[in-house]
Amino acid sequence: MTDEVIEIFTDGACSGNPGPGGWGVLLRWNGHEKELSGGQEETTNNRMEMMAVIEGLEALKKPSKVSLYTDSQYVQRGVTEWMDGWKAKGWPKRIKNKDLWLQIDSLIQLHDVEFHWVRGHSGHAENERVDKLAVAAIPKS
Repeated sequence: MTDEVIEIFTDGACSGNPGPGGWGVLLRWNGHEKELSGGQEETTNNRMEMMAVIEGLEALKKPSKVSLYTDSQYVQRGVTEWMDGWKAKGWPKRIKNKDLWLQIDSLIQLHDVEFHWVRGHSGHAENERVDKLAVAAIPKS
């Protein structure tokens, strides 16, 4: 695992909840940046927040040290507070978005990830940037 820290900024957006949604990611490492985005016809805001994290981590080509920034308390608390309990209980069926939580869990096993919460829509430059990517990726009907 490299000592160099890769920064990942993530955001999700939904037009209606549920409704069409999008996600956006900014990866930054060693002076380079890469933007990713995508969307789904029928989803929720929380699922789009989670997809941004998944897509950001899946974009890494090798085990890495990561600082991941999200404005989703749901994602941040899920990983840092709730996931250990879910795992200890054998991943109960009642967990909302369990399919995505399992993906996030497997991805964070591959990397050294530190999650950071940032307040959304507060002028945080990278968060505003990934918000624009997420909104632009929402499928238009």
